[in-house]
Amino acid sequence: MANGLRMAFTAVLFPGQGSLTPASAERSRDLWPELVERACELVGEDPFARARESTLFAQPAIFVASLAAWRERSPGLVGVRAMAGHSLGELSALAAAGALEVDDALRLVVLRAKLMAEAAATRAGGMVALLGASATKVRELADRHGVVVANDNAPGQIVVSGRRAPLARLAAAARREGIRLMELDVAGPFHSPDMRPALLPFLRAVERTPAVEPSVPVFSGLTARPFRDLPLELSAALVAGVRWREVMAALVEMGATEFVDVGPGRVLERLVQRNVPEGAHSAA
Repeated sequence: MANGLRMAFTAVLFPGQGSLTPASAERSRDLWPELVERACELVGEDPFARARESTLFAQPAIFVASLAAWRERSPGLVGVRAMAGHSLGELSALAAAGALEVDDALRLVVLRAKLMAEAAATRAGGMVALLGASATKVRELADRHGVVVANDNAPGQIVVSGRRAPLARLAAAARREGIRLMELDVAGPFHSPDMRPALLPFLRAVERTPAVEPSVPVFSGLTARPFRDLPLELSAALVAGVRWREVMAALVEMGATEFVDVGPGRVLERLVQRNVPEGAHSAA
């Protein structure tokens, strides 16, 4: 603004994997049955029914649940001037902001899920959250044991990703230093170089997908800045860490004082509470 003052606003957040709730399927069918039907058509079956089995099904289910919730909530939201999505949630945010047509975004989600599931099937790996440790300590442990930081979610909540054996060695070392761990219920080393087989085909698919300027800036977890190059940033994010803590800091710096976790679930709402200073808050 010309006077150098920032205008307070609302930022809308869209979650990634691990956010589905038992009510997600029924709620999505009530709010947007056509979108659920379209997802079933593209996946070949109901993704909600098998969402716990594989990222192949979880990703389309989460996208549909998020867009259905956005359809319900968006008319009542005012002052929305930015959006962000955690990992998969970036595609939900881009669709909600009008940068991608919903059907095009769903097609990309289904392809992304397929490519990531195929890459994970040939690489025995996983993801582990380190709780209470500093970012410096986590990166030191990751470098020492040959894994990578996959999600820098919040102070004291950082996720690493890699092959099973290196992850086990890191976990043992972390426990010796008194660091609490939580193994994530995922089927592969996501957001790591092991996802490289998915990168080029996904890049090509995004390049072929029509895109326009979003209605509000959508922040990239790869750069912690608004998207500038969708094909490059969405595809590179498959093999790079999610800089969520920096995304949240950038939104606060921009002037966000209220954050809406569209859902499903309240994963990002909890991260708001860990990331934002006093005076900014999560809206119900």
